[in-house]
Amino acid sequence: MAGTIVLVVVVVVVVPVLLTPTLLRAAPSHPAFADDPAPLRREEYEGGRIVDISHAYRPDMPEWESARGIGRFLWLRRAMANGSLANFSELKLPTHTGTHVDAPGHFYHHYFLAGFDVDTLDLAVLNGPALLVDVPRDKNITAEVMESLQIPRGVRRVLFRTLNTDRQLMWKKECDTSYVGFMKDGAQWLVDNTDIKLVGMDYLSVAAYDDLAASHLVFLKSRVRDFNLLVASFSF
Repeated sequence: MAGTIVLVVVVVVVVPVLLTPTLLRAAPSHPAFADDPAPLRREEYEGGRIVDISHAYRPDMPEWESARGIGRFLWLRRAMANGSLANFSELKLPTHTGTHVDAPGHFYHHYFLAGFDVDTLDLAVLNGPALLVDVPRDKNITAEVMESLQIPRGVRRVLFRTLNTDRQLMWKKECDTSYVGFMKDGAQWLVDNTDIKLVGMDYLSVAAYDDLAASHLVFLKSRVRDFNLLVASFSF
């Protein structure tokens, strides 16, 4: 298939680890360590290299239907540098920020009441080889577009790279509702004609703004078929 590559991707819901800069005096080494250790970043998983497509959280990351970005989201409530027994951080941000997974209860209230949260999703679906597909840059993802991509049967995970990446929308503070996403007929074509169980997109929503609820409903109603909707805001 022209314009596509295959990669191995490990999908995670990212927890930020970088603290918002604060004016603190230097802290002495913890008595449990003889010298200052360097963190080990593990980039291998079961013999394969981890390809992290998630976005690091930052204050100017776009927030859904907002022009101000997510703002300050992480700060030290208590700091060893200021005499506290331990470092204690506080995190506050919307759950649909950056790289995230939509729970079945996102658009179905009866799933929400029944407790179908993201921890009910199948990790075996969320991890593994994925196909990266370049979408035509002049349109949303309709049934016509899906058919033209000729995604073969047997492919279970697909990342859709669109005009959103070219426009670097995830690097702009203001939420842009002109982003590219799935229209209802495109979502239905995917469910009816492919073996895809995981969908990755390159902006805050998998659904086009003009078909927001309709496209989500098509994807998320298939919980009984172990269909996991992944919204992965990725970049290369």
